[in-house]
Amino acid sequence: MKSQQTTQTMKPATAAKKLGVYLEATPAEFREGVVSRAELNALQTDPPEWLRELRRNGPHPRPVVAAKLGVSNSGLARGGITEPLTTAQIEALKAENPEWLRKERATQAEVRKEAVRLKERKAEQGDRPNP
Repeated sequence: MKSQQTTQTMKPATAAKKLGVYLEATPAEFREGVVSRAELNALQTDPPEWLRELRRNGPHPRPVVAAKLGVSNSGLARGGITEPLTTAQIEALKAENPEWLRKERATQAEVRKEAVRLKERKAEQGDRPNP
């Protein structure tokens, strides 16, 4: 007997997350269907115009906004940013550079520095023989 291989599919929300786009801004056909693994791969390798436009101008989901601003998702919430932002809005925030953004960027820089320090420490300990 030969087993039939089923096509892996995912909900549009999952596909949008993997593509780094805000689901509500995608075309209706994308939001209302299911996305197969092959379709997701095709969207990633050769994005249609709507996907390129969303990635370029937004609106962007929170993780993308946080990354573009150089802060954490929690930092966005502390700064009062709860809605998706467009690229223009993100650039305006960067230009304005409010106090909360400066503070959150500094916090994020400290977190990254500590992560590097811990990684180096772990590598150092890994080089030592066990007693």
